[in-house]
Amino acid sequence: MQRELTDWIVFWVIVAILFYIDLYVTERRKGQITLKASLLWSALWIFTSLLFNTFLYFDLGKQKAVEFLTGYLIEKSLSVDNLFVFLLIFEVMNVKKINQPHVLKWGILSAIVFRIVFIVAGVSLIKLFEPVIYVFALILLYAAYKMAFGGEKKIDVQNNWLVRLASRYLNFAPEYEGKKFFISKEGKKFATTMFITFLLIESSDIVFAVDSIPAIIAITKDEFIIISSNIFAILGLRALYFALAGIVDLFIYLKYGVALILFYVGVKMIISDWYHIPTEYSLIIILVTLTLSVLLSLLHKKKN
Repeated sequence: MQRELTDWIVFWVIVAILFYIDLYVTERRKGQITLKASLLWSALWIFTSLLFNTFLYFDLGKQKAVEFLTGYLIEKSLSVDNLFVFLLIFEVMNVKKINQPHVLKWGILSAIVFRIVFIVAGVSLIKLFEPVIYVFALILLYAAYKMAFGGEKKIDVQNNWLVRLASRYLNFAPEYEGKKFFISKEGKKFATTMFITFLLIESSDIVFAVDSIPAIIAITKDEFIIISSNIFAILGLRALYFALAGIVDLFIYLKYGVALILFYVGVKMIISDWYHIPTEYSLIIILVTLTLSVLLSLLHKKKN
């Protein structure tokens, strides 16, 4: 019990420090985030995650460290696919690059809250009624099919469920006021187009969480490992977003690799009562799949 409490304290202290660094640096940055800076910051966040994984290895043992790394890779690869959606949202909403980090900041902070709620609910459901794992497996199989064969994603602002829900209670002003989400006009509060953009980001992330949380639950049911790997995967997403925005054409086949991973994890869930696939094998399969999808993307780019 004491060790568990220590692990949680160490984890949240590290997360708080990293978030402070991320928010402090990006909020005080003048001008747009360059591709070089994005790649360097992304590398820093990944290196920090690997350091934490090393800490888990010596503190909790090899098995927990492997579970963390496997979950981290799943969540990171899914995050990359979700960042492509963010690119489309910013393009459709015509958000200036200098204002995009501000929207992403609030999107990431709220994403952490949703992740924790979904993880606790998902693990509790399985403990309460274990066959619900088959429902999670079907969600993953459907997500894999949709990702591989669903065609190009489209952003429908008017029919977005979160925007429609907010429109019942808020007045919207069809304009930008810098980074502001809300403005006052004639004594009334209005939500700006930046706030609509935030809602689109948030609705996308909620859908993403519905797909990603079952995926990591298939790897481990340890809430500490699930939450920590999720949040470390989310850390630095802003930097990763601007890195991907500059090299998005290099990842044409990545979504198919991620779809294959979701399919594999869904099958793993279905057969778990009859055959247990060791987490080490899952880690190898995920690493090979991601590596091949990136290599094929690079070869396609070189060929063309």
